[in-house]
Amino acid sequence: MEEEKGKGVSRRDFLKGIGAGSVGAAVISTGLLDTPNVDAYPTEVAGPVRGKSAISLKVNGKSYRLEVEHRQTLGELLRDQLGLTGTKNGCDRGECGSCTVIINGRNVYACSQLAVWMNGKEVLTIEGLAKGEKLDRLQEAFIEHDGPQCGFCTSGQIMSGKALLMRNPNPTEAQVRRALSGNLCRCGNYNREVAAVLAAAKAR
Repeated sequence: MEEEKGKGVSRRDFLKGIGAGSVGAAVISTGLLDTPNVDAYPTEVAGPVRGKSAISLKVNGKSYRLEVEHRQTLGELLRDQLGLTGTKNGCDRGECGSCTVIINGRNVYACSQLAVWMNGKEVLTIEGLAKGEKLDRLQEAFIEHDGPQCGFCTSGQIMSGKALLMRNPNPTEAQVRRALSGNLCRCGNYNREVAAVLAAAKAR
């Protein structure tokens, strides 16, 4: 009874709620990043679980101050409040990687992050890669190497590849394959997606 009257929603409770299999997917392991520590995140957010909180964050370099529900995910915030639908909603369980974005340099599943956890953070989505009409080199490489097939997983694949290149400008093929391992491609186009990331790295 006491827990129902608690003042906040914890990261641990949320991750338990979406299933143990999703915990490891909340932050995608690329082999270059440290394993996330659940206890390193704030344990509670002020206010009732079904309440709202105001947060400040940057998305694609633009500052926002928004009111979000405590149960709202980052994916819902990006798609429904900001209209950034390039972040796809696939499994909604932290398994497929189609909603991958970059938060403070890390590629994560947006469906496995609560919006209230984004206070003070910087988020990069697929819409933030291009500069005006000029595509990011990685986006161009995906086009040149026929990376997209149906296209549904493409934005997530690109964001995982981008996070890798931000940390390691000259990855090996094995490192690229590991970096993309958290992104499922239903078309099985992995070889072309890996080739695209390697080509973008070479161009740099």
